[in-house]
Amino acid sequence: MKSLNDFAGKLVLNPEVAGFAGSCKNLSIAENVAELYELSVPEADLKGYFTVKYDLPSKRVVEEAYVCKVKNGISVNYFDPYMRRRDPETMLIGDARPTDKARYSDKFGKNFVGLREETFAWLAAQDLIAVPFISGHDSCGIPSLAFMPRNAAFFGYGLALLQGMTVLSEYEGKFEPKVFVYVAPPFRHTHFSGKQIVVHNRQDNQYEIFSYNLYPGPSAKKGVYGALLHFGEIEGWGTNHASLVQVITPYDLKVNIMHEGASGGGKSEMNEHLHREFDGSLLFGRNTVTDETKYIVLPKGCNISPVTDDMAMCPPAIQKGNGKLTALDAENGWFIRVDHIKNYGTDPDIESRAIHPNNPLLFLNIDAQPGSTALLWEHIEDAPGKTCPNPRIVIPRQCVPSIVNKPISVDIRSFGVRTPPCTAEKPSYGILGLFHILPPAIAWIWRLVSPRGFDNPSIISTEGMGSEGAGSYWPFATGLKVNHANILLKQITENPRVHYSLSPVKHVGAWEVGFMPQWIMREYISRRGGIRFTRDELSPSRSILLGYSMNRLVVESQAFDLGLLQVEHQAEVGVKAFDEGDKILTDFFKKELAGYNKENLDPLGKRIIDCFVHGGSAEELEGMIEAETVFLDD
Repeated sequence: MKSLNDFAGKLVLNPEVAGFAGSCKNLSIAENVAELYELSVPEADLKGYFTVKYDLPSKRVVEEAYVCKVKNGISVNYFDPYMRRRDPETMLIGDARPTDKARYSDKFGKNFVGLREETFAWLAAQDLIAVPFISGHDSCGIPSLAFMPRNAAFFGYGLALLQGMTVLSEYEGKFEPKVFVYVAPPFRHTHFSGKQIVVHNRQDNQYEIFSYNLYPGPSAKKGVYGALLHFGEIEGWGTNHASLVQVITPYDLKVNIMHEGASGGGKSEMNEHLHREFDGSLLFGRNTVTDETKYIVLPKGCNISPVTDDMAMCPPAIQKGNGKLTALDAENGWFIRVDHIKNYGTDPDIESRAIHPNNPLLFLNIDAQPGSTALLWEHIEDAPGKTCPNPRIVIPRQCVPSIVNKPISVDIRSFGVRTPPCTAEKPSYGILGLFHILPPAIAWIWRLVSPRGFDNPSIISTEGMGSEGAGSYWPFATGLKVNHANILLKQITENPRVHYSLSPVKHVGAWEVGFMPQWIMREYISRRGGIRFTRDELSPSRSILLGYSMNRLVVESQAFDLGLLQVEHQAEVGVKAFDEGDKILTDFFKKELAGYNKENLDPLGKRIIDCFVHGGSAEELEGMIEAETVFLDD
């Protein structure tokens, strides 16, 4: 650790930050991740735990988290189960710039300036750690600096794993941060009735993130994402909420697939190998009505070279002008949810990386004791017999085998949506077949609405279907939703050689299938070399939102029933239930799209929305954006 004086002339701070940083009780600037690792458990109790706690003005002591060292990293658990997931109402806007988000002033009836000054005063009275980093990729990112209490060093450790760390003593030139993260945990209790609150404050050429809680999801992860979206909104480019994987088939074909979707929509899972049973077979799914199970055999899966896990930067500087969107990873580490890992052997790849990492990792909501090995299937309990649905692990990119560290052009943009079971007795929007091929205009509509979907494990539950909005990253953006709709449309119209698919997560009609549809899509499409079909292989779906449905699907001699491709053909569903589910989906989309039909929406986008809302045909929508056809005989 070094002091502020050690970087006089190199670290350039604005007067307000320099003021509290120079007058605080003590300020240590981290020089490497190992320092933050050691400080995460500065002094353990007799059982080996360090408790992160704070004295409130009321004299009450609040215990926030207990931290311990394990053989494979640092384990953190929160005393309050509410703190183990991101609250979707966390974000507030502290400035007066244009926004569609809730403002601090609207919620609390006063300007944020007072609380901002109060936060700086509190920080000035603390023993602080500062962590320099780059928001986004090192080659085109934004210099950033985070401040946190010394006893919350685990937060800095997680931030450093997620975003990387800049070693100031090795940095060439002056380091002038434009993004600031301020962590002040007691304010959750003194000002916000125990709720997670993160205030985003946009200033001239600077972006402030005030984190009033210690769960890193809304700040160290999504807060930094918000900063990238802000600067991208100003400059007209996007950071997509997406994983990106280079798939290498057994026949040495390479296909690059970007998978987008709301939280829980399968982004991290697209980077995973197929989950096999102990005999090597694949459990496709279980019929929720008949209890029938279906297994398939795939002797050799494709090789996977991950590119991004959650945040794919697409700035103009890396675009290749080849008709395909080019992206690179905006993160240094991946915040991976492991709720699907219930026992040893579910996902050998990630389990092996977690148990025997190259460097210590960060585990959240994992039940691990000091000195033990943190195991991904040992989820902490929120209540007796009820495990936390959001166990997480932070894995640095360098720990991921076959990682791709350069910009990659996208061949296919797929989209994942969590779907409930759909049956004749209980119709629902779970009408998606194994996967669908979408015309570009419909693909854009899906990104505008981004349904949060069924049984979302990542966030505090809300009633109904829910929408995460533009590109599924809207919960993290601070500006105007229509601006992001225009950026997403621009990505599509300027890259006509990209094709689009749609996959369900959880259910295909009456079948419970988990993430198997997107894995099968990945294996099948990659073996074909991309999305190109003859006319007789696809049919227009009964639902305009589902684009084209497969008429047949055979993967390495494994044939799939028509009812798994076109759900209305399932005996447990039928046409009537399918159409009722389609109405649920269509009505929801029409309601959500109304919020985009504004004066500053791109005229093409307005025509697309108007066509869909007023019952236009799939053919009309398909003709609205010029793109490379998916049909081989055209």
